[in-house]
Amino acid sequence: MSKDSFRYGSFLKIYYFYNQNSCQNISHICKTIYMNNTINQSIKFSKFHGAGNDFIMINAINEQILLSEELIYKMCDRRIGIGADGLIILSPSEHYDFKMRYYNCDGKESTFCGNGGRCIAAFAHYQNIIKDNITYEAVDGIHTAKVAEISPNEFHVKLSMRDILSYKLDDDSLLIDTGSPHYVKKVDDLENLDIINKGAEFRYDKNISNDGVNVDFLLNKDGKIHIRTYERGVENETLACGTGVTASAIAASLWYGGDNIDIYTQIAILNVSFNKENNTFKNVVLSGPATHVFDGIYIFAK
Repeated sequence: MSKDSFRYGSFLKIYYFYNQNSCQNISHICKTIYMNNTINQSIKFSKFHGAGNDFIMINAINEQILLSEELIYKMCDRRIGIGADGLIILSPSEHYDFKMRYYNCDGKESTFCGNGGRCIAAFAHYQNIIKDNITYEAVDGIHTAKVAEISPNEFHVKLSMRDILSYKLDDDSLLIDTGSPHYVKKVDDLENLDIINKGAEFRYDKNISNDGVNVDFLLNKDGKIHIRTYERGVENETLACGTGVTASAIAASLWYGGDNIDIYTQIAILNVSFNKENNTFKNVVLSGPATHVFDGIYIFAK
């Protein structure tokens, strides 16, 4: 077990990173820290990633957890916090297995996150909330997921996405909402592309969207679809984006054909399948790995 603690403003942050075999008494340790440092709140969390798109996962199925925008921002910060592209809260649902609430790393609650949607299904399995076949609600509607445990920390998740009935298609671009708005741009070179500046240019272009979009750069290399994504709310490139992978697969289908498409992200291959009917897309499924990285406790004081 390793420990790292430091002060930032009014917050004291202490992380306990551990695996299932090395830590058996973390709750006792947390209680001791509480007594010695007059800490007034602690949050248990897990870190997951889907194809490198990483998230802080919090189980609030049995308790109400309210986090300020400032606190979420600090938790997600990679220098002064845990570090993540976003934070996800698993909370109770009246009619389904649970409800997903997603926050970007800027602290603001956001639209649906596809890789986060796969990770929360794996997290629910990992937390023994529900195992293999999952139905949950999110900001864009109801999702179903099938979780296969590959190893104690590795999962494969198939996640239903929303039907796609409308979009704006050009010869080299696609504007589409796959749960989050995306602008897919066809390019000839990904390796040397200035993702940050070019992505920001499209992200804030009012001619594309008044509210801003996520931007996916797509390269067809010898019949294989490669993408890189600039994410709104992260304001940077992420290693993968599930709604962006879905948008890119639909763009590839419209430009090149196909209804079962592998998308090559920075470190993994994700798959998108669908039924294509008169240029609409139904029964859309996003599939790929979801990985449990570590568990910990985030502790802060006034």
